[in-house]
Amino acid sequence: MAILHKATLTPTKGEAVAAWLPQQDWFDGDVTGLSPIATFRLDDPAGEVGIESILVQTADGEWYVPMTYRDAPLDGGAEHLIGTMEHSVLGTRYVYDAAGDPVFLDVVRATIRERGHEADLVRDLGDGTTEPVEKTMTAHGTGGDGVDVVLERRPQPATDADLVEGSGALVGQRAGGGHAVLARLL
Repeated sequence: MAILHKATLTPTKGEAVAAWLPQQDWFDGDVTGLSPIATFRLDDPAGEVGIESILVQTADGEWYVPMTYRDAPLDGGAEHLIGTMEHSVLGTRYVYDAAGDPVFLDVVRATIRERGHEADLVRDLGDGTTEPVEKTMTAHGTGGDGVDVVLERRPQPATDADLVEGSGALVGQRAGGGHAVLARLL
């Protein structure tokens, strides 16, 4: 279960991604009008690293941006740093492109292999109570083998072959939308 806080982030996730995205060699788009349109979370079994996958819309279409949040810098992760954010509850968060974070890669690998799914979401209200948070996107693994996690930065609609057991895919689905492949095991 992912616990979300009633908090203010500076910069916002959208601002951080909009500043970082044009610097990526795999991004060939335009960040005009960038806005997050759907998200899901995965659980770090150790409970130390926040793992959030964001689907953003730009003038050129949709992009898959998985991020990890840490309370200290990731050793050897400087080239994957998106930036830092000030979280009004948790303090400084180091935000990474999850493709370079070993915790994310291990969690995605396990999610695909074990046919796992996204985390349930609750919001900590700050008074000892929580409330459920509606999901804007779900994700599940299809099972399969492989060692390397390959991200689909521009998610494509999933084919029937992507959805069968053993295909080695992480498949996302926005509320009311079709399935899209987000990552594969190779």
